[in-house]
Amino acid sequence: MTVSAAERRVARTAVKPQQPSQYRETLQGLFCQIRSLSNLSHFTAVLCPQPSHKTFRTKRILAKKAKQNRPIPQWIRLRTDNTIKYNAKRRHWRRTKLGL
Repeated sequence: MTVSAAERRVARTAVKPQQPSQYRETLQGLFCQIRSLSNLSHFTAVLCPQPSHKTFRTKRILAKKAKQNRPIPQWIRLRTDNTIKYNAKRRHWRRTKLGL
């Protein structure tokens, strides 16, 4: 596996922690820097969490996705004669990320 010059520069400039409690913050910062250099969008939500102050656009998107992420009503199963049994687009918060 080839390491690019930019990744070596990031690894060299990473601060070595003094206490075990600082390891997570150091690794998180390092992964956020590497993610900005390469396209690791799968790990974005795990390593760089949502900010506490969200923009209105982000909050509106999150609200819509929260409303969509629910099981189908029981009357839909009755109306369609049980051909639609579950919500195929259901999303788990940890497995599938929105990519915001």
